[in-house]
Amino acid sequence: PSPSSSTPGAEQREKQCRAHQGFGDRRGGVISARTYFYADEAKCDQHMETFLRCIDASSGSSEDGFSAIKLTALGRPQFLLQFSEVLVKWRRFFHQMAAEQGQAGRAALEMKLEVEKLQEALANLGIATKEESQHWFTGENLGVSGTVDLLDWNSLMDSRTELSKLLLIPNMQTGQLEPLLSCFTEEEDLQMKRMLQRMDILAKRATEKGVRLMVDAEQSYFQPAISRLTLEMQRRFNSDRAIIFNTYQCYLKEAYDNVTVDVELSRREGWHFGTKLVRGAYMEQERERAAQIGYEDPINPTYEKTSEMYHRCLDYILEEIKHRRKANVMVASHNEDTVKFTLRRMMELGIHPSEKKVYFGQLLGMCDQITFPLGQAGFPVYKYVPYGPVNEVLPYLSRRAQENRGFMQRANRERDLLWREVKRRLLTGSLFGPNH
Repeated sequence: PSPSSSTPGAEQREKQCRAHQGFGDRRGGVISARTYFYADEAKCDQHMETFLRCIDASSGSSEDGFSAIKLTALGRPQFLLQFSEVLVKWRRFFHQMAAEQGQAGRAALEMKLEVEKLQEALANLGIATKEESQHWFTGENLGVSGTVDLLDWNSLMDSRTELSKLLLIPNMQTGQLEPLLSCFTEEEDLQMKRMLQRMDILAKRATEKGVRLMVDAEQSYFQPAISRLTLEMQRRFNSDRAIIFNTYQCYLKEAYDNVTVDVELSRREGWHFGTKLVRGAYMEQERERAAQIGYEDPINPTYEKTSEMYHRCLDYILEEIKHRRKANVMVASHNEDTVKFTLRRMMELGIHPSEKKVYFGQLLGMCDQITFPLGQAGFPVYKYVPYGPVNEVLPYLSRRAQENRGFMQRANRERDLLWREVKRRLLTGSLFGPNH
């Protein structure tokens, strides 16, 4: 029987990451972020050089600097789309198997497949015989407990990539088996390698200079690949401290699942988790593409739901900081409620600003009434500086100005009074007691 009815979102998710010509140039309709259009490899090298200069500048101007990079600037976005499609198919297959074992609706990390049943299912689907799949699940940790969770499943993709080249999985729409990996041409293969080399060069320079590298989030149809590549960098470079920071967009319905799965991976492997939390910058474009291609809108329905998701993800990371002190988070937000929520939770959990585990980030020219009191009170706070040729940066800056105008119009006496009180407490040290 076709299991498609048990995982309706998965089929949609696969459509989302399918290559679609109309969305090759992603600059149209983006209202609050820089996007890059792939021209050629030389252009990607130029972008890399610019990012290297930015890392050097950050190192020269601050002891604990950050530098932001966009992966679509470092390679052909088509590769990220294809890789995203593979990752989505792989995860969809896991959820499909979980649904067959009666686990639909559980949180991503709570789904555990019984190895025996999984092997039977693989054999019944004609994907792999019992003998073939036997040695997939005999790794150091795999299958020892008799179950496989999502992280184990993902590691199959890492350690047995040569196997997954042969792996056929069912297409839920057609009921046919199809290869998991799209075939890359030799040129595409080279483009992928060059992108990975550029990332490597940037991460090494950042490590040398003591600068943290924030990998910006992008459209959701690239995001599985961007997050996965960033995780690979975190595994390699975050063993002693958080150098590489991933970004999670909390307007996505799956943000909490993504955060919890990645934090759990860092726990198991013992590296430092680093993240920047944002609300999200590609809403109009995401919705237009979802409607045009026909998959479920990946964005939370309301601003309130997005705020709820932001606070839920943030709270999970703050708890992780409290218990292990190996997680780091940048609260990239212009929302006063979110900043106040963070300050309150830090106080409750006993996370002192001097530990430098929680950072705040706002755009240059925005929300100085938040930035400066935080800085004066000893919180690590950063201004996000846009740079580049004036004609390219101007549309971005004009959108910031529009946001600022609305922001100023909404300013009222009550908020001024609230902030005056927060400032007073911060400056007199009464927000944190002497015991923290």
